[in-house]
Amino acid sequence: MTRVAAVDCGTNSIRLLIADVSADGSSLTDIVRTMTVVRLGQGVDKTGEFAAEALERTFAAVDEYAAACREHGVSHIRFVATSATRDARNRDEFISGVKSRLGVEPEVISGDEEAALSFRGAVSVIDPTRPAPYLVVDLGGGSTEMVLGERSPAGAHSMDVGCVRMTERHLVSDPPTAAEIDAATADVNAAFDVALAQVPVAQARSLVGLAGTITTVTAHALGLSGYDRDAINGAELSIDAAIRSCDQLLSATRAERAAMPFMHPGRVDVIGAGALVWRVVITRVRDQVVAAGGSLDATVTSEHDILDGIAFSVAARA
Repeated sequence: MTRVAAVDCGTNSIRLLIADVSADGSSLTDIVRTMTVVRLGQGVDKTGEFAAEALERTFAAVDEYAAACREHGVSHIRFVATSATRDARNRDEFISGVKSRLGVEPEVISGDEEAALSFRGAVSVIDPTRPAPYLVVDLGGGSTEMVLGERSPAGAHSMDVGCVRMTERHLVSDPPTAAEIDAATADVNAAFDVALAQVPVAQARSLVGLAGTITTVTAHALGLSGYDRDAINGAELSIDAAIRSCDQLLSATRAERAAMPFMHPGRVDVIGAGALVWRVVITRVRDQVVAAGGSLDATVTSEHDILDGIAFSVAARA
């Protein structure tokens, strides 16, 4: 066993996984898995820079993660930063702040590598009886990665649409107006059109969704009385049920979303936009599959994602 730490720093949240990796590198045993909403990408879509208060929140979380790594005797750490950090002009300030606290330099990875790591994490635990190819969709705060494959990626693309970016750009009313929803939907459809040139989504036989927006949509569809990772992981929703849940979250007021027992406080203001992105992706993928003569009747939600992929990559480097 090799004990590793993986840190995934996205636009909305920062997450830590401390895990033991099996000797053959094929499986993980969780020691710590935690998430903090820091909204690092606050305003980046508009200003092109990290806000001082966003950096302060993120560094506070990194301090906590560094202490956890020391406490649990981690031997190797990899810190990956994604969409917001790719976009920020002042990312050197972020990089130096993380390195001074954690002892490793954040790696600002490309959208393609982000997609590949998400795919690795998702397929590591996927039911082997599920039909392939899998289309794995990792819906984040600033970007959404789509990757198609069986045991390894055959096509991948990162779209610059996510729950934080679409909220800040379009969904400013409470609840969003029809005009705001139409504008956001147009953005996501345009991004999806570009993705089609890179990812042959019509070949997909299973649609696998990852990350906080999709797990929250799933919790809503399941009617959970609290966030239950075990109930969410592997949950299969009919296409109609998934779309219905997206629509209900999108049309809800902020107060209504805050009152939902499974809702993380840090997702209350952005879940509507995330649900909109997921709805567009579901419907567009289904339509592509059907047009090619196939069928797609359900979505599958995984709690295993880029964080797991990062942990596997750390062990491979060790």
